[in-house]
Amino acid sequence: MRLSLLDRSRTRAGEPDSAALRHTVARARRAEQLGYHRFWVAEHHAVPGIASGSPPVLMAAVAAATDRIRVGSGGIMLPNHQPIVVAEQVAMLAALYPGRIDLGIGRSPGFTEPVRRALRAAAADDDTFRAELAELRSFLDGTGPVTVRPRPERSVPLFLLATGAGLRLAGELGLPAVVGGPVLDDRAALEGYRERAGDAAHLVVSADVLVGHPDLALSEAWALAAARTTGEFPPLEPPDPGRRTTARQRDTVARSLARTLAGDPDTVAELLDDLVARTGADELMVSSSTWDREALDASDAALARLLVGGRAHAGR
Repeated sequence: MRLSLLDRSRTRAGEPDSAALRHTVARARRAEQLGYHRFWVAEHHAVPGIASGSPPVLMAAVAAATDRIRVGSGGIMLPNHQPIVVAEQVAMLAALYPGRIDLGIGRSPGFTEPVRRALRAAAADDDTFRAELAELRSFLDGTGPVTVRPRPERSVPLFLLATGAGLRLAGELGLPAVVGGPVLDDRAALEGYRERAGDAAHLVVSADVLVGHPDLALSEAWALAAARTTGEFPPLEPPDPGRRTTARQRDTVARSLARTLAGDPDTVAELLDDLVARTGADELMVSSSTWDREALDASDAALARLLVGGRAHAGR
């Protein structure tokens, strides 16, 4: 089983957004040293808590700062972009860093209506998304109506960020699928994906994993609770177990903490064993964050010791 990281460039209260981006690049360098297989970055627009609005630019910075680790997007949201533009960006990255670039594709539009208007984007129905995905693939494999430049010299692995409906599409197209959240408990959807994809099936399970004190997960849980009640996803703040919250916020925090795999190494190992057994994961994509950057770095290292250092390996 491969072990990978998704870093969303989470901002922190009292710091400039640039600090989050610098930490993303530094975290990628450490991930490579620890034996992680992939390091992916995210796409979010006009979100106070996330500094990453342009995955290709950040991917270039990460790839330039590393030597071996695969670098990708988790993901580029196709409704926000013309397929040919995505293909050109990825082709350029692949030409500069051959054999190291992944392309994760999603279908979520902007977080709020003003952001969607600014992006000139709208939610894509199944048929539209399927057509745009096919167009993107044609540009990448050289069968499109025009040839993108630089012309791709080798294939770029394409992953689909999937919910239930997305899993069906990924299976039909024989694409690797990245899944997280409630769909991880949908055994029928996961089994259906494998049946449709056949030998091409590759299931990447995304989960929040923190090796350390369980309170490390509080900052992210509070941010999620704030987003659900105010509509704005905020920067991370220091954890404070005594923080005043509403009943609705406490419920959101509790559900977020329940989904996070956190604790000492033995506890996390047991939780991961259960997750893999339930989902049949081929790869683990860790997407956690916390206020304390040193604690996050220590968690990354401890997780690598658990998986890369003995319980599993980074894979091919």
